[in-house]
Amino acid sequence: MRAGPSCPRCGHELQAPGLWSSQWACDRHGAVPPLQPVVQPTADVLAAVAGHSNVPVWLPWPLPRGWLVTGIAQAGDERSGARATAMACTGPAPLGGVGELVVVAEEPGVGLGARFAGLEGPDPGSEMSPGRPADAKVHAAGHPTAMWAVASASDRAAYVGEALGLWLWAVLWPESAGFLLIDEFVLTDVRDAGHDIDVPFGALSPRLAG
Repeated sequence: MRAGPSCPRCGHELQAPGLWSSQWACDRHGAVPPLQPVVQPTADVLAAVAGHSNVPVWLPWPLPRGWLVTGIAQAGDERSGARATAMACTGPAPLGGVGELVVVAEEPGVGLGARFAGLEGPDPGSEMSPGRPADAKVHAAGHPTAMWAVASASDRAAYVGEALGLWLWAVLWPESAGFLLIDEFVLTDVRDAGHDIDVPFGALSPRLAG
């Protein structure tokens, strides 16, 4: 049986819209955009998510050598469109072993990026202090974008910034995989890339499947 939509903040089951409300609801977090069940990533799945999304579908492109796209997730329904997207990638970590990366674009308040980072609240809040020097910089849709490290769970590195007026999160496992962001790291919005890129796919990442 295929799982139903879940809460983007905690992963719990949602109450479906009914007679008294048109919104999906979490017992803990109230009305939320439903995180849709994640399936094996393919070109068709990627195209469907990009075609339905109101927020960027960020793809590291070109991918680091040996890396594959291993998952695509979206939070939203047919009425609202996707209000958050997540792209998982897996490959050789800079210091050895296997590295994993999840890149999230989302509207404020959705909380999907914070969940991957291991934070309690839906948004970074005071983690992005005005005047604090950026910890990393990426290019998102052709624009230099500052990223700040957040106090994430100890087994990962998490960075957050703003791109196209929305939150941009990059969460990496293990923590040392954060070195990926030191080099020229480019993010492409799949919505604008069309069929110009031939994305290599791998087995579904447990970071999204869980």
